[in-house]
Amino acid sequence: MTLGIGIIGAGPVTQAIHLPAIAGLSDRLRVTHVMDVDAATAAAVAARAGAAYGTSVDDLLADPAVDLVAVCSPHPFHAEQAQAACRAGKKGVLVEKPLATTLDEARAIAEASRESGVPVVVGAMHTYDPAWLAAERAWGDLPETARRVRSRIVLPPNARFESAATQLHADPVFPPRSGDPAAAIRGAILGLAIHNLPLVRRFLPEIESVDLVRRLQPFGYVLTLRGGGRTAELIGYLHGGWRTEWTFEVWGDGGELRLDFTPSYVRAGSATAELRTGAGTRLFGPYPGNGYTGEWRHLAAVATGAEPLRYGPGDVVADLAYALDLADRAALLLRGAAA
Repeated sequence: MTLGIGIIGAGPVTQAIHLPAIAGLSDRLRVTHVMDVDAATAAAVAARAGAAYGTSVDDLLADPAVDLVAVCSPHPFHAEQAQAACRAGKKGVLVEKPLATTLDEARAIAEASRESGVPVVVGAMHTYDPAWLAAERAWGDLPETARRVRSRIVLPPNARFESAATQLHADPVFPPRSGDPAAAIRGAILGLAIHNLPLVRRFLPEIESVDLVRRLQPFGYVLTLRGGGRTAELIGYLHGGWRTEWTFEVWGDGGELRLDFTPSYVRAGSATAELRTGAGTRLFGPYPGNGYTGEWRHLAAVATGAEPLRYGPGDVVADLAYALDLADRAALLLRGAAA
């Protein structure tokens, strides 16, 4: 069974990431409708997929060829559009991260999902990466014994990857700079750090304090946080060169874990994972598909009843609550330092 996908928002992420991922799953998925507020962008992107297009969300949701909805619009529109997709009785919804801009909005999406029975998947691609899932099945009590976590995201600005990954219809934009340092750090956490925050939360479930916040120029951050006797260091940096490092590491009393992810715009398969315990070292990956392929494959399986939903409404709301808590604490600390 091939499921039709309606995409709300046809920007760079849709063009450079989702369209190639969906094309690789053509045995089960195809894009049938593209919506964007810019009609020319919608038309150009839809032409690549042989899909209908328009500027109306209502028209997309009313299209009988649309079984699944991908909400790839700007963050402030996620809540309203995800709820509308649930109320339209579609078979599934994928919402790009962050799920929403407030906790109340996230809870409203979760409630709409529960009431309608329409599953909602958040595009936290690393939680669907085959190497992450393989390591998760093998790591035993590492989440309970973890003592230190580190997430490093060092990349060129997205524009360089986007232009290399595909011929974009619109010119990509470098992440905007804010004159308010606290607003800028909050945006960096919800725009960049959030990619790995569900992984961080698995090993440091509760944030008790944020001890260090530092902005990096032209765009980035260094953060340290503590909770439950554990510490985490988060580093994110978009720079002018080509060097990349996207890693996630955990050290515990009985083992260590390291994952090396490929950049989002590079279709080079999954991450690789190295798990060290007293029993030896185990390696996982690379596997053919990455986390984006994994999330679409999973949503298709959930929509057809082949798999249960891996992360339920409570999970995705808790992930957003964690990200918002970190962003608020970091902004408050930065404001205090500037006072």
